[in-house]
Amino acid sequence: MLSFHRRAARAAGPSVLVAALALAGVQAATQPADAAPKRTTTVAACTAAQTKLTVTPVTRPINHLLLKATNTGTKPCNAYGAPFLRAGADAQAALPWNDISMPQAVVVLAPGASAYAGIATYAPDGAETYTAKTLGVSFAQRDLNGSAGTETTVRLPHGGVTFNSAASVSYWQDNVEDALS
Repeated sequence: MLSFHRRAARAAGPSVLVAALALAGVQAATQPADAAPKRTTTVAACTAAQTKLTVTPVTRPINHLLLKATNTGTKPCNAYGAPFLRAGADAQAALPWNDISMPQAVVVLAPGASAYAGIATYAPDGAETYTAKTLGVSFAQRDLNGSAGTETTVRLPHGGVTFNSAASVSYWQDNVEDALS
């Protein structure tokens, strides 16, 4: 008789386990929402309000500037896509993004960390040359279909920089070398 009970227990084991798991699933599904595990908070898009923006000239490559955004806030933020840049107060459209520079992941800025974007200002085959004294900078939203926050204006070095129709900006990068390559 004892061996029969062991066999019966072994045979019943998996079905008992399945029933117990099903019951646990039903109980978990009927728990109130506040008993569910807490989700981690999402990281918001960076904005000009929580970053310090600087533009500096670089020696290589020629006709380039480096835009640096440093998170001055207390929480991390995401630098999505590339910055929306308007070269000069009269610029009607943002500089195009250089798709070749697209990184494999979104650049996350911890407090105090920086992201970089390279700005190609001029190329010999470009047209419509003009000098801009300021740069309007906006951060992209997560879906890249608009700006997060308001635009801020940054003064360009040397009292102004020459731009033409070949100007473009790289995607945000976590290091200077990738921003300028």
